[in-house]
Amino acid sequence: MRIRKTAAAGAVVLALAATATACGGESGTAGDKASGGDVYSGTYPVNDKANVNSPAWKEAKKAGKITIGAKADQPYLGFQDTTGKRTGFDIEIAKMIAADLGFSEKQIEFKTVDSNVRETAISKGQVDYYVGTYTINDERKKQIDFAGPYYTAGADLLVRRDDKSITGPDTVKGKKVCSIVGSTPLQEIKKPKYGATTTELAKYSLCVKQLLDGQVDAVTTDDAILKGYAAERPKKLRVVGKPFTKEPYGVGLQKGDKALRDAITDALEKHIKNGDYKKAYEGTLGKSGTSFVAPQTPLPRT
Repeated sequence: MRIRKTAAAGAVVLALAATATACGGESGTAGDKASGGDVYSGTYPVNDKANVNSPAWKEAKKAGKITIGAKADQPYLGFQDTTGKRTGFDIEIAKMIAADLGFSEKQIEFKTVDSNVRETAISKGQVDYYVGTYTINDERKKQIDFAGPYYTAGADLLVRRDDKSITGPDTVKGKKVCSIVGSTPLQEIKKPKYGATTTELAKYSLCVKQLLDGQVDAVTTDDAILKGYAAERPKKLRVVGKPFTKEPYGVGLQKGDKALRDAITDALEKHIKNGDYKKAYEGTLGKSGTSFVAPQTPLPRT
């Protein structure tokens, strides 16, 4: 039997809502007002006949709840406000899957899991599956399995809306570009061919504050994350829309649980085809002004 370790040290952290929008003028912090008031939140019919030959699913069914790992500090993507409410595109994806697995929204227990310990949380059964800007790659697949990809992100640039000088990564020469310490987009934009001056901070919200205050010219990370910040401040920020890497996002789950992986894949395909996915995107990340692009189906089964 799988043992759920809900209090494993360092594996699950309660994230502060430090990435919400500021009130008022052009400058100000990116974290003094909770996001989520106008973010889409859908309801999805629960499949009461769900029956998945998966140890994780059977244990969740017996417990009467499903535990989902998520982010809590990414506006319009995976966000938790001061009341505890979860909103965003990834949260909607997680809810769609749960409904198809036979769990209502009231039966979902979201857990905020730090990026550095996602594989640990999944492999040790601390969450049943994980939805949160989780790039599928070969190194991670040595420890866990993925369903998807349900979204293909790419490193992009967030700039002030009135700045027309930055039109892609080839136009940042002599510009100040901010990202978080150790991020893949930061390592990419630091390459000599781009000619950017980089600023490395601990949180994207701090980079966004510096962008709003004019201390840097752009912020770089996955476009999905940047779209969330642009959706918060559509009159002040925009995503350039010229991705220069490819980051396929998947749903992480325990390695070897093929039945659950297939059930999650079925759920993703269903909601992509029936329009739920499009509604969720347009009501969250789509508020950044970016166009909807449907994932290609059928999704991979291996």
